[in-house]
Amino acid sequence: MRYMSVRTYLLMTLVLISASLLAQKRTGKNHNPVLEGWYADPEGIIFDKEYWIYPTYSAPYEQQVFMDAFSSRDLVRWKKHSRIIDTTAVKWARRAMWAPAIVKKDNRYFLFFAANDIQNNDEIGGIGVGIADTPGGPFRDYLGKPLLDRFHNGAQPIDQFVFPDKDGQYYMIYGGWRHCNIVKLNNDFTGFIPFDNGETFREITPEGYVEGPFMFIRNGKYYFMWSEGGWTGPDYCVAYAIADSPFGPFKRIGKILEQDANVARGAGHHSVINVPGTDEYYIVYHRRPLSETDGNHRETCIERMYFDENGEIKPVRITFEGVPARKIK
Repeated sequence: MRYMSVRTYLLMTLVLISASLLAQKRTGKNHNPVLEGWYADPEGIIFDKEYWIYPTYSAPYEQQVFMDAFSSRDLVRWKKHSRIIDTTAVKWARRAMWAPAIVKKDNRYFLFFAANDIQNNDEIGGIGVGIADTPGGPFRDYLGKPLLDRFHNGAQPIDQFVFPDKDGQYYMIYGGWRHCNIVKLNNDFTGFIPFDNGETFREITPEGYVEGPFMFIRNGKYYFMWSEGGWTGPDYCVAYAIADSPFGPFKRIGKILEQDANVARGAGHHSVINVPGTDEYYIVYHRRPLSETDGNHRETCIERMYFDENGEIKPVRITFEGVPARKIK
């Protein structure tokens, strides 16, 4: 009886310690990861004074048949919106739904995604578009087919990012297999507009590029960012370049996000959030905990991102603390 009492006491102590650690993680100083579960390739964005994250569900390809989204008023507490799109709504997609990118246009939300991980032009898949009236969906298939289902300039049609330029023109920047293209989207996102020289798919691949492109404008300069290394390896990282136009040329400046042997491995495939009306920037990215060996065990995290006096991005230190609560006024 005494033995049972001691065992019960120890079990209760462990439960209390676990609960305390979980509470500290959620409400204390440690805010990374920001989402519960395995999620990768996060697209961070602001809609109507609310933060949103649209990630890849990180699992074996055959299980990647849906996407979730998450919303927050303060960057710390996140609400899950389950299955905002899935393969029942997109009949041509059957697996490997990856790397969502989203924009709001004409009071509708357009969710761009890759599906099926096609390896050549004979396979069905590529980059598709979902549409919804709210950022939490549900999204329906906008075109009934992929927007892009071919390889151009060697770029696999994955990892799309949709970029609104200063003049209101929307571009899609995309590409895997170490090639990156930029294309000009037409007004209703049903196709592409050729550039003045007649080409439609313009390659802008910088040195070291592998996948995961992202672009933003700061002080009139175009910051182009991408991921390097292998997504399952410790060398995965984020690098960047700066140019005067969205077409470059983009000369690699260096890495700004990578693993920390004391925190996590494989930090990469990111996006950037700028709080409107400020010079306050946050980088949203995924990484793999040190305790995990499964390549799909990736978690989504947020850090503050700073610039030096020359406008270059300072290296970001990955942390367990993450960022404090930040509401948008």
